[in-house]
Amino acid sequence: MPSANDSLLLKFRPTDSVLGVTRSTVKAMAARLGVPETQVVHLALAKLAEDTLPGYEADDGPLTAKQFAAVKADAARHLPKGKILSEASLFP
Repeated sequence: MPSANDSLLLKFRPTDSVLGVTRSTVKAMAARLGVPETQVVHLALAKLAEDTLPGYEADDGPLTAKQFAAVKADAARHLPKGKILSEASLFP
C-alpha cells in the first residue's frame, strides 16, 4: 500500500500548452490508449525521464597525461607482435 510519500498531487492546467495539459486531454489519451489516467501520467513521466536523464553516471572527465601514458603502455603490451602474415580491410 502506498504511503503518503509515494503520492503526488497533480493539478491540471486550464489550457493545453508545452508546460502542461488539461484533465480532458489526459482523459482522451487514457481512452485512446485503453489505460487508466494514472497510467497515462506514468507513461508521460517515463518518456520524459528517458529523454532528459543520462543513461549512465558521469565519468571523472578527461584522462591526465600520466593516466593516458599508462593506458598507452598497457595497450602496447597487449598488441600482437611479429610479422604480419595477411591483411584485410572492410574498405578497399
